[in-house]
Amino acid sequence: MLPVECIVRGYITGTGWESYQKNGTVCGIKLPEGLQESDQLPEPIYTPTTKAELGLHDEHITFEDTVEILEKQYPGKGGEYAKTIRDCTIQLYQKCAEYARSKGIIIADTKFEFGLDENGNVILGDEMLTPDSSRFWPLEGYASGKSQPSFDKQFVRDWLKRNPDSDYLLPEEIVKKTVDKYKEAYELLTGEKFA
Repeated sequence: MLPVECIVRGYITGTGWESYQKNGTVCGIKLPEGLQESDQLPEPIYTPTTKAELGLHDEHITFEDTVEILEKQYPGKGGEYAKTIRDCTIQLYQKCAEYARSKGIIIADTKFEFGLDENGNVILGDEMLTPDSSRFWPLEGYASGKSQPSFDKQFVRDWLKRNPDSDYLLPEEIVKKTVDKYKEAYELLTGEKFA
């Protein structure tokens, strides 16, 4: 696996929104003035992070940092690998976001991870487009200028923020609602009943 998490954002939300409010940028990328929370961005942006050890937080890095990190690990290939994973990340997001939208779901942002096969070719690895690695919103009722209801782990994050003394123990009601949201997203995307 390559030591970079490939994040693509199609909408401004979460930590991206917080950063934009402070200085008009997301991960160092200057965005147009006047955006509101949950606005769709003019074009998806690539905002990679380091791949942190378990229990630590990933750190935002630039494309140039990605080249440097990959060049250290794969001399002579850093630029090629960095460009490939960036381009694949954006293309995958665009294709998947278009499909999801046709099924009533907005993919606000997502994360992809890539590795190398035995011949040194970049390949997709790890999870892809799960509620743990993506932010899914219902298209119905979407309106910028506020946070959106979600089909993803944001529901759990929001509960934990409201209950900081929970010691990360979720009540059964929150677990059930989260599972129900995941099932609803699955059924919308696949057109099949969750078994």
